[in-house]
Order: sequence, then structure tokens, then C-alpha cells
Amino acid sequence: MSVAAEPGGLEGVIAAAGQAPGRGLPPVHLWNPAHCGEIDIVIKKNGLWFHEGTPIGREALVRLFSTVLRKDPDGFVLVTPVEKLAIRVEDAPFVAVRVDRVGVALRFTTNVGDVVEAGPNNAIRVVVDPVTGEPRPYLHVRRGLEALIARPVFYELAEMARDRPMPRGATPCVSSNGVWFPIGPPANPEASARLA
Repeated sequence: MSVAAEPGGLEGVIAAAGQAPGRGLPPVHLWNPAHCGEIDIVIKKNGLWFHEGTPIGREALVRLFSTVLRKDPDGFVLVTPVEKLAIRVEDAPFVAVRVDRVGVALRFTTNVGDVVEAGPNNAIRVVVDPVTGEPRPYLHVRRGLEALIARPVFYELAEMARDRPMPRGATPCVSSNGVWFPIGPPANPEASARLA
């Protein structure tokens, strides 16, 4: 008697992601299946997921896929206990679309429904584009996966920011769970350069 194989490809990913509804995230960090190739899924810079060039319109399906997303040394993959499929991510796989101050914490909500408090294990970092000078802020979500902080949310952070002494001078920072995160350049970089 033969044992039925688990479904492969997109169907296998859906099956694996849906195995434990309401029980938290699947333990993708414990799964070590063989690499099975690529699947034509792209997560655009704005956080929209596309399959074979078409937006995935079902929000529940995107959330389901996001639970089996992992960042490996060679890139982003959707992983199940029996297979690993590479996908393409243009920037960060998630977008932080909301922030709330809850006591001493900054609590973010992502476009796929993750709720993350910034702190020692979930840092906020800002990368400045060397050409345009525009900031691109990110929040660590889980196991190397980040969310791009949406522009309106970043403006809220800028409103909350307080100047803190830093090696390069007073720098706008936000605090969450006991950690201060710089979100902009020093207030007066010329003066800071003269003092250095």
C-alpha cells in the first residue's frame, strides 16, 4: 500500500501553513526540507504579494503565506516540512502600517496582521539612501524578517522623537521597552563634526 505524498508547490505551502489555525506561527525555523526550486511569488516594495504577475487579492491567503516565510542565507523562501521554495522580495517582506504607544512600548501592526513591540529583540533601524538622502525605516519582526515602516507611521515616530546624546551629536530617537532607537541624523552635524 502506498502512502499519499503531501501536495507540492503552492498547494503544499497552503496545506502546511493551515495546519495549526489559531495556534500561533508554524515552527519554520525547525524545518529543514530540501530546496525544491522557485515559485513565481514576488513581494513588491509596497508589501503587495503577486503570484505569476497577478496580485494575490485574498488577504487571508497572504497572511497564511506570511506564516511560512523564512529568510535563509541565500534568500527568502516559503517552507513546509517537506519542501522549500524560493520567492522574490523587492525590499522588506512586510510593511508596518500602524504604531501605537502602549505604556513604555511602541507597538506596530504589519500589513499581514503581525503585532510587534519594538525593543531589544525587535530593533528599529533607518537606512539613508546615499543618492536621494531619503530615510528607509525598518522594524525587525521575527527571525531576520523585517517590515518597512510606512511613511505615515514614520511621521508619527518623528513626532514622538526626542533628541538624545549620541557619539555624533544630539540625535532624534524614539524609545520602546527600554531601548532608544535613532531615527534621524544628528540635529547639528556640523557642530558634531567640529567637536569630534
